[in-house]
Amino acid sequence: MNTPKVSVLIPVYNRQNLIEATVKSALDQTYPNTEIVIVDNKSTDNTWKILQALAQTDDRVKIYQNETNIGPVRNWLRCINEATGEYAKILWSDDLIDPTFLEKTLPFLENKEVGFAFTSAKIFKVNITEPHKISLYRIGKTGLYPTEKYIQSIIDDKDYPVSPACALFRLNDLKNNTLADIPNKVASDFAMHAIGNDLLMFLLTANQYQKFAFVNEPLSYFRAHNDSITIASNREKLYLYYALAGAYFVENHRPDLIIRMNTKIWFLLKKYKKQAKKYNMYHILDFYMNNKNQKIDISFIAKKIFRKILSYVK
Repeated sequence: MNTPKVSVLIPVYNRQNLIEATVKSALDQTYPNTEIVIVDNKSTDNTWKILQALAQTDDRVKIYQNETNIGPVRNWLRCINEATGEYAKILWSDDLIDPTFLEKTLPFLENKEVGFAFTSAKIFKVNITEPHKISLYRIGKTGLYPTEKYIQSIIDDKDYPVSPACALFRLNDLKNNTLADIPNKVASDFAMHAIGNDLLMFLLTANQYQKFAFVNEPLSYFRAHNDSITIASNREKLYLYYALAGAYFVENHRPDLIIRMNTKIWFLLKKYKKQAKKYNMYHILDFYMNNKNQKIDISFIAKKIFRKILSYVK
């Protein structure tokens, strides 16, 4: 039986109360050939001591520590560069995965037309068995889908993942498609705020393959707590920076989608006008480096408003 190595990548900083459970969920995978690559970004709590103890109990655990804190995205990149597997799964240091995550996603990537596989997910606060978990990414039946569906669904703000925490990739694709710095006009330091770099992992990979795979089971568990990037960042900041990353992708790789992207940006600037100004975002063209086309799709706007009205009626 062919069992290529999968690298589970865990970048970590100051997670002394959570990291052991995260590592355990990686070690508990039913898939037999794994390595757990953990890079500590010079934590100031007991995270590194906990990792040293874990590494002594299981030789699959490979731990590294940066001499200084290099920021979140460059820490992701160090994880990726230390990995030796054929496939890679990023696992944030506060999240968990089901024991069957790799077993159920990896077979899809044996198909060379498939760029990545992701599962539906649950958000939890204390433990994954709590009854009020929120479900994410219920996009359809388990199977293969065209990558164009992912790309356009992201632009249309449908319930598709922007973070690789629920996904499995080929390691080489993560090496090629994880960008620390994303060129922009608004002085956004993507390497430090880490909002949008994750989305580009998906978009750039999707643009290089014909298909992606989806597993309609909640095999990824996202922990909601005050120190997570998603919770710590306000909603407006998340939407605007993800749009900035999306605009970079469209301008450089999919100029045929400029008008669709412009329309999304137009909505965001109308909805978050005051907040956008804080981030030097005033006009559609502020989201692009060189694009001069600021046309929007009026019919798309009308359809979106109509769908919104229908949702209220229901």
